Amino acid sequence: MDSTTPPLPARKPGRIDGRRLRSERTKQLIIEAFLALLRDHSVMPTAVQIAERAGYSVRSIFERFPDLIALRVAATDYALAQAAALAPARHVEADRATRLKSQIETRAGTCERGIALWRVLLSSEDETGELAVRIAKAREHAVARMELMYRPELSTLPENERKELLIALEALTDHESWARMREMFQLSFEEACAVWTTAIDRLLPPTPPRPQ
Repeated sequence: MDSTTPPLPARKPGRIDGRRLRSERTKQLIIEAFLALLRDHSVMPTAVQIAERAGYSVRSIFERFPDLIALRVAATDYALAQAAALAPARHVEADRATRLKSQIETRAGTCERGIALWRVLLSSEDETGELAVRIAKAREHAVARMELMYRPELSTLPENERKELLIALEALTDHESWARMREMFQLSFEEACAVWTTAIDRLLPPTPPRPQ
């Protein structure tokens, strides 16, 4: 470079990064407002309601999401990530009763927090198919968790029977099953967990003896 050539102006990444961080923070607050409205009212909120709850303008929402379906997809990803963080697999190697208690209480907590979003996802129009993909992944995750937690008992079954039992267990412990116990039958959290515990304990085959 010629010594007379003026130096290039220094970049200012801090200003750009700060703007990006503020935009991401705004996006997160909009998602959290959407989820809070779902928990409070169990119906799909409008853009105006979301904006008011988040403390931003409707324009701010559509600057970050092309439409409300995109917002629902982002909120679903956010909620699923939160659910995974709040519900790590515990007591995997414990005795049967401990594993049952751990798995059922974890699943119950997930359903208790997520039933409003789950209902909106199932009732929403989804031309892109992205919401359907998230629903399928959530169900696959539930099955994988039960496969892990009830591995000793499931290992005693032929593959086709194991698959059928997992299908039955997923249906038994889905969000709507939990909601019926809590809303229709007015069971407490503990009472509903006890119903699931009894049912699953009866469905699972005997636990094989631990190898000596």
